[in-house]
Amino acid sequence: MTKISRWKKVLSTFAVMLLAFTPFTASAAAPTVSAIDTGDTTWIIVAVALVLFMHVPGLALFYGGLVSERNVVSTLMHSFISLIIVTIVWVLWGYTLSYGTSIGGFIGGLDYLLFNGVDGEAYSGLTIPHYLFATLQIVYVAITVAIISGGISGRISFKAWIPFTVLWPTFVYAPMAHAVWGGGWLAQMGELDFAGGTVVHITSGVAALVAALVIGPRTKKTLNHKPHNIVFFLFGAATLWFGWFGFNGGSALASGALTSLAIANTHVAGAAGGLGWLIIEWKLRKRPTLVGTATGVIAGLVAITPGAGFVAIPSALLIGLIGAPVCYLSINFIKARFKYDDTLDAFGVHGMAGIWGAIATGLFATTSVNEAGNNGLFYGNPEQLLHQLMGVGASVIITVIGTYVILKFTGLFTPLRVSEEEEITGLDLSLHAEPAYHSNNEEDPEITNDKSVFGSGAAGSHVYMK
Repeated sequence: MTKISRWKKVLSTFAVMLLAFTPFTASAAAPTVSAIDTGDTTWIIVAVALVLFMHVPGLALFYGGLVSERNVVSTLMHSFISLIIVTIVWVLWGYTLSYGTSIGGFIGGLDYLLFNGVDGEAYSGLTIPHYLFATLQIVYVAITVAIISGGISGRISFKAWIPFTVLWPTFVYAPMAHAVWGGGWLAQMGELDFAGGTVVHITSGVAALVAALVIGPRTKKTLNHKPHNIVFFLFGAATLWFGWFGFNGGSALASGALTSLAIANTHVAGAAGGLGWLIIEWKLRKRPTLVGTATGVIAGLVAITPGAGFVAIPSALLIGLIGAPVCYLSINFIKARFKYDDTLDAFGVHGMAGIWGAIATGLFATTSVNEAGNNGLFYGNPEQLLHQLMGVGASVIITVIGTYVILKFTGLFTPLRVSEEEEITGLDLSLHAEPAYHSNNEEDPEITNDKSVFGSGAAGSHVYMK
């Protein structure tokens, strides 16, 4: 056999082998790919845990550290019970009203009543199971309700708080969530809210203000109190900051560049807000305080929430920095001028920073960081600012009307606030018979069964008085 013939035989054999192998290679290179992405799913599971952690213990300790020692347990209870009740409401009907098939763009249908149809399949073009998406929405709405309690801490009746936590997410939060995130009329218009400026912070802040006005101010004997435990407060603030990565980063609903941007923007804006408050307070009051600086951080975090996935990092820095004077002015001047008793400044921080953040998104949003968003005023699109203002206005109007009606309706069946005697004694003792702290010489009321312990001016009650 010649050398050429041998090469022909080798090449022909190789060609036959290659042809035989090719189908197997093609089949191996293109396996069937599931719509569920494990990386995205893992991140959203973490995000759910982070937001849950920012609610309890985060917000609970943040609020609990700010109140007097007479109302610690009651304040913690507001946050804790809201998580429990809102979860049940969301499974029964809240989720479907928010994310069911749109009815005129205003509310969702009953597709997911009792979580019917919520399963392990990928949800609406996402790469995470429907189970997980729905659970993420639970922790969002639960902390929204808990924020409201800050405006009425120390005087709302627990019997009134229970129905409020059922009715408010049903008639205020669900319509807003559907309008913005469920394909409703604000989404169709083009309003941008990445993680809850209008849906979460404006609604909760404005609701807290409405509730404070309807229920009325605290008595003079309890009006002026100092934070009873700044250590608790700081731990709560730091936990909120930590959990906010899941709150804003989880709103990307996947793991990737957009999530990374949202987390970076969140951190930068929080730091800028803290620095801004520190400078203002140091300049005006001559002393920097831990409570003030941490409040500034929260203001910055709230302010960036609606634009976390729509703005560039330098814009996030500016949004957070401006959030500090916006909230400082609200708490120290507007509140004093109009004399409303927003106990823990839920409106002053969440409401005002949420409004600023929603407007700022209309200024700084850019498709260079998120093509799914839109350009804002500073990027050549003034119409986006109008959309954001519409979103702010809708959130305020829906919240004011809804919250007012819910409170008045609840007041038909049970008093909205505690009695003056109960308020002076403190809600820990008068409502829960469970003081946060015991003195060394105090007998346990469960053992002595001495009901006088729970009355104002009674033996031992002075231990819990400021």
